Amino acid sequence: MTDAASHGQLMDDVYRYQRLFYDITRKHYLLGRDHLIDAMDVRPGDRVLEVACGTGRNLAAIGRRYPGAGLCGLDISEQMLISARRKLDGRAWLAQGDACAFDPFEMFGTRRFDHIVFSYSLSMIPDWEGALAEALRHLAPGGTLHVVDFGDQAGLPAWFKRMLRAWLARFHVAPRDTLPDVLTDLAGDSRVARVEHLRRGYATYACVQRRG
Repeated sequence: MTDAASHGQLMDDVYRYQRLFYDITRKHYLLGRDHLIDAMDVRPGDRVLEVACGTGRNLAAIGRRYPGAGLCGLDISEQMLISARRKLDGRAWLAQGDACAFDPFEMFGTRRFDHIVFSYSLSMIPDWEGALAEALRHLAPGGTLHVVDFGDQAGLPAWFKRMLRAWLARFHVAPRDTLPDVLTDLAGDSRVARVEHLRRGYATYACVQRRG
């Protein structure tokens, strides 16, 4: 079994039943998702891709916030896509695939996206740097990459950080403390437009804009 297939099977096993109550429980600790959506500037006709779209919660919110956007979602877990298809009910193109290697034209009929979103997914992708590099490769000139995920918790008590990370590890989640630096290195000719540490570092939001 390939690494991608193995990870896909793991995610299916993790979310086979969790997907049924995922949105209800995650709203209490996946902080900053709506901050990311509000920070986007999506125009009618813009193509939006969420990598590791999960249940489709964010794509549905983006569709409400920015009517007329073309919504696409990619996830390695077929179990999560079952929930996403039900939630979005034909309002988005959805495909199963590996965040680190995918063909957007084959999956969605387009080679570039105006906006690409990672929301609390990099902390679960083993080759998360590879996933970011792949996303930047498919970003249109002038397009933006938006990321929100667990931060370094630098402004929070040490005991809270230890407990949070021990709990997250039970679900195969590992905060990427070097995310801002990695984004800067990967951006190349693009520019890191913004990095924000939310809730005393509980979460990190970052935006990269590709030069036009």
